Amino acid sequence: MTQGPGTTAQHALDELRRAIVAGRYRPGQRVGQEEIAGSLGVSVAPVREALRALEQEGQVVYRPRRGYFITELHTADLREIYALRQVLEERAVRHALPTLDEDAVERIALAARDCAEAARRGDVAAELAANRRFHFGMLESPDQPHTLRVIRLLWDSTEAYRAMYYNSPEEREETIGAHDKILDAVRRKAVEEVIAELDEHRDRALKVLTGILAG
Repeated sequence: MTQGPGTTAQHALDELRRAIVAGRYRPGQRVGQEEIAGSLGVSVAPVREALRALEQEGQVVYRPRRGYFITELHTADLREIYALRQVLEERAVRHALPTLDEDAVERIALAARDCAEAARRGDVAAELAANRRFHFGMLESPDQPHTLRVIRLLWDSTEAYRAMYYNSPEEREETIGAHDKILDAVRRKAVEEVIAELDEHRDRALKVLTGILAG
């Protein structure tokens, strides 16, 4: 069955996201449009469309006459992004947590288990996907779509760095323990504890990521 232009562009976008998460592209690395198109068996047009979508999210930057590159962040960028996340995620948790039913809590728990299993296998891509389900499971509620949209953009803008963070076995193990504490507080609907644990979890990630930038 022939894929339409929109479907082909979405396929290219999905593949580029997977490549970034898996660490096949590093911050500052050039993304070759022709190479990607050839590997996917598509024309350059849908690849270019996918890269424009990633540019809007802040995951790539376009340099005239040179092409697209994975975004490189400075320490000040990371600190600003994580400070914004702290404010917005606290707001989202305060809105969403009291409304979570048993099914929603169990979905968060399943994401935590999936994340732990992927961490022990060393499957970074699967861990990142489960980690995202875990965090957004306690943030999403229908009455704050704009807050969630901005939070997603902030997460997307650091995706390449998050993949580097999870390349560390020590940090993968640390995440399992952090998620266990967060999940326990979520089950008890202890809003202040959830916020405090999320702040600690986020602060550790920021410390590790700033170390990666410095190193």
